[in-house]
Amino acid sequence: MAVGRRVSGSGAERGSKGVRGMKDPKPARSTRSATFGGSSTSQRRIPDGPPARDGASEAVHGWRALLNPLWCYHGFIVAVFVLACFGVIMVFSSSSVAQVSDGNSPWTKAFSQGAYCLLGFVAAFVVSRIRPDIYRRMSTVAMLCALIVQALTFTPLGMGSEETGNNGWIGWHGFTLQPAEITKLALCIWLPHALMLARRRARTQGYQAYLMPVLVYAVALGLVMGGKDLGTAMIIVFIGLTAFVIGDFPTKPLLAAGGALIAMVAVAVIVSPNRLNRVLAAYRPCTDMEGVCYQSAHARYALASGGLLGVGLGNSREKWEYLPEAHNDFIFAVIGEELGFVGTLTVLLLFVVIAWSLLCVALRIRDRYTSMVLVCVTVWIVGQALVNIGVVVGVFPVLGVPMPYVSAGGSSMVMCLAAAGVAVALMRAQPQIRAESRRV
Repeated sequence: MAVGRRVSGSGAERGSKGVRGMKDPKPARSTRSATFGGSSTSQRRIPDGPPARDGASEAVHGWRALLNPLWCYHGFIVAVFVLACFGVIMVFSSSSVAQVSDGNSPWTKAFSQGAYCLLGFVAAFVVSRIRPDIYRRMSTVAMLCALIVQALTFTPLGMGSEETGNNGWIGWHGFTLQPAEITKLALCIWLPHALMLARRRARTQGYQAYLMPVLVYAVALGLVMGGKDLGTAMIIVFIGLTAFVIGDFPTKPLLAAGGALIAMVAVAVIVSPNRLNRVLAAYRPCTDMEGVCYQSAHARYALASGGLLGVGLGNSREKWEYLPEAHNDFIFAVIGEELGFVGTLTVLLLFVVIAWSLLCVALRIRDRYTSMVLVCVTVWIVGQALVNIGVVVGVFPVLGVPMPYVSAGGSSMVMCLAAAGVAVALMRAQPQIRAESRRV
């Protein structure tokens, strides 16, 4: 035996020496070049097997770059940041006249919305540093706290609007909060975890395993409906149905629950003259231009007068107290009037970027819980934006649903930005995104 004998040559040459006991071994196939430094006989390298499903080693070019998890990750962050900052500008533009007519500074709403935006950014940064497994473990506590806060709307702390009959707020020494925004985020985090546990237990317990998630979800929906906030209840229904569908909830009970929800909404509309009039005004020719049709009609006036490029930022005529809630639920109409079709299309494209980014990453993450949460957050944020836009253009009746990141409102801004922070934390579970985050 020659100890210390030097072995030289390329990988192919080393393979040609054979294995003891084998006759005339064939040269080992290699996909690498014959000389590492490259020579006239070097071969082009062929990938060893199919690309990884998680996208950790894929190189994409052209339009396929839109599927790159890193592009989706950064695109989501940029879209949320741009929408939030743009929202502060539009809140100032749409509320300045009304504030002056009330004897306040024209900057009042802008300063408060900017403060909420900064608070939301801080909340988003903090929750984005939390590991995904902690969200899974703490989801039950978060859901319980959300239900307790939502139940406070039925105590002396509860407050609401006499015009709409919505009692979905709590107030204390000048501080107001809409607990339904907390409930939305808690459902997005807790419901996927509860459904995954129920699915495993269903192998031995049958349908009884799904009793807990169904009951808790029903309580959350009932508390929101009890406050007569039908618009927010619709968003919670969207989140719940999405979670139950992708969580492999049994089909027959799901269809029965869907039918029961439709019946519940129909009853809620019929028993409330205010809701019934708004629904009828949206789906039949409306003649009460000074009553139930007033808000929708002036929203369409604003969109129609905007044209392609709009009348200019700050030059809206409808915000001169012709359009109620111009800075809140109907801010999209002011965007259309001041920035035109180009402005409204830009807002739509930013929400498309949010949806595309979250769904692309959700489809690439192997952890089922993380994927389900990202889909639920997508349905909440993008679904609520589409409902708000649908109300402004007349597709839906007036529901009182704000546009995420854009409409005025501290509870909505802070919780929507917090939801974005949760999404960022969960998106880092994707290997390619996690690798870049560690390098940074």
